[in-house]
Amino acid sequence: MFVSQRRDAKAARRFFQKAIAETKVTPAEVVTDKAATYPVVLDELLPAAWHRTEQYANNHIEADHGRLKARLGPMRGLKQDRNARIVIAGHALVQNLRRGHYELAVEAPVRQRLAVAFDELALAI
Repeated sequence: MFVSQRRDAKAARRFFQKAIAETKVTPAEVVTDKAATYPVVLDELLPAAWHRTEQYANNHIEADHGRLKARLGPMRGLKQDRNARIVIAGHALVQNLRRGHYELAVEAPVRQRLAVAFDELALAI
C-alpha cells in the first residue's frame, strides 16, 4: 500500500500547528519516530527545535506515566473526566516541584524540595 508523502506532510503540519497553538509553547526539542515527513515539517515550523529520533528518546516522558499508573491502580482508575484533570494536574505539579521547574524550594536539597515547596505554598495561602 502506497501512502502519499504530500498527504502525510499535510497531516503532520496540521498536527504540529494545532499542538503549538493549543499549548502556546514553542518547544526546544521534539521527539518523534523516523517518519520521512517530520524533518521537513519541523524545519519549516520549528527551525530552532532539536528533532530527536533516537530509539527510547521518550523514555523519560513515559517513566512519568508509571508513577501515575501506580497511584491510580488501587483506585481502579478515575470514573470522571473532572477527577482525571485534577489528579493529573496535581501529579504534574508534584513532579515539576521535584525537578525544580518552579522558583519554589530551588535552594533546598532534591530530597527535601517537595516538603519545602509545600511549606512555602502554605505560607503564601
